[in-house]
Amino acid sequence: MKTKLILIFLVFVYNLNSQTSSTNLILIKVGKLIDVRSGKVLESQGILIEGEKIKEVGPLEVISKTILANTKIIDLSNFTVLPGLIDCHTHIVFQPENYLNDIFRKSPIDHAVTAHIYARKTLEAGFTTIRDLGAGEYVDVALRNAVNSGKIIGPRMQVATLAVGSTGGHGDLTGFSPYIHFNNFDGIADGVDEIKKLIRTEIKNGADVIKMIATAGVLSEEESVGAPQYSQEEMNAVVQEAAMWGKKVAAHAHGAEGIKRAIKSGVASIDHGSLIDDEGIQMMIKRGTYLVADVYNDDYILAEFSTMGYPQKIIEKERLIGRLQRENFKKAVLAGVKIAYGTDAGVYPHGWNGKQFFHMVRWGLTPMQAIQSATINAADLLGWDDRVGTIESGKFADIVAVRNDPLVNISELENINFVMKGGSVIKNETNKK
Repeated sequence: MKTKLILIFLVFVYNLNSQTSSTNLILIKVGKLIDVRSGKVLESQGILIEGEKIKEVGPLEVISKTILANTKIIDLSNFTVLPGLIDCHTHIVFQPENYLNDIFRKSPIDHAVTAHIYARKTLEAGFTTIRDLGAGEYVDVALRNAVNSGKIIGPRMQVATLAVGSTGGHGDLTGFSPYIHFNNFDGIADGVDEIKKLIRTEIKNGADVIKMIATAGVLSEEESVGAPQYSQEEMNAVVQEAAMWGKKVAAHAHGAEGIKRAIKSGVASIDHGSLIDDEGIQMMIKRGTYLVADVYNDDYILAEFSTMGYPQKIIEKERLIGRLQRENFKKAVLAGVKIAYGTDAGVYPHGWNGKQFFHMVRWGLTPMQAIQSATINAADLLGWDDRVGTIESGKFADIVAVRNDPLVNISELENINFVMKGGSVIKNETNKK
């Protein structure tokens, strides 16, 4: 009997040891680690990953002593490693090709069929998290859900569904016969009651964040670039209703007056911010409002949109506003406005998200500040600073790497060599020269 009990005990111990030694641990050996919280670069670091989370980070010689024999090793000792990047303003489900065709010859089904392509391109560009600010027919919700369930490959997503805007405004279809209409969901709401109803409908159908069209814009045929398109009362209603349901509001806002109304209402971010004035800058600083300025896409719009058949009035609006946006971005940076990275990707090709870093540095940010805008700052804006934005214990193992130092040449972030999302390697081109 004793012999039998001893054998059972030995089998139990063997199985326990087997379970302990059979691990899903990954150790990443890091040459240089950009610590975005401290703003420092740490050398010879180790990142220990268990499942989809970071278990431990520290000096490689210390971390190496704690790992099990069959831990998987990823050697990035010749690379610079940083947290997965975050883009706070994308339109992931579409990409312009031809002005009239995009409006009249494509349906939401076309967008749904191709959205996964753009999602993968975005992730492979190193952007492991995005805030997607506007998509038709709740295609963004379906895309987010498919990514979350593991059915397709893409970044973590917060989605806004239908942009909330006024009749005749930037979010409405303008410039055509009044007899032209589409039988689709739209985000048009006028007055406090309509706004509340729309926001409740969006949240019911999966919105994580609310996008408000606070002012006119560029890529539409309504006349103004920056005029306010909601009253103060209406903007207040947007933010108050969203807050009641635990949601933040991002404000599409170009013009100075509309920007100030949006800030007063309590939005989390001013997106674009092209014509912001000194008073608006001080208001943003006082209230802690983030600026999400798409300071790259002016180049692309002026170079390519005429060939896509966009009306000349749209091109001229961009020509008017592009330089001013960059100059005012620099003023905001120098004044100390909080900056989060957002590109408006979808206006230009998905996967090019990293091209904006160069322009942010050119117009006032240091390379470290630009990286922080796309990591720790962006995570704070999204309310996800407990899960992404830094390489720290307990966070998702969202990690990217480049061969050369982006603090020396920020354009390195246009060509990411290694991408990991949630402990899974999505892209590994570390052997390419």
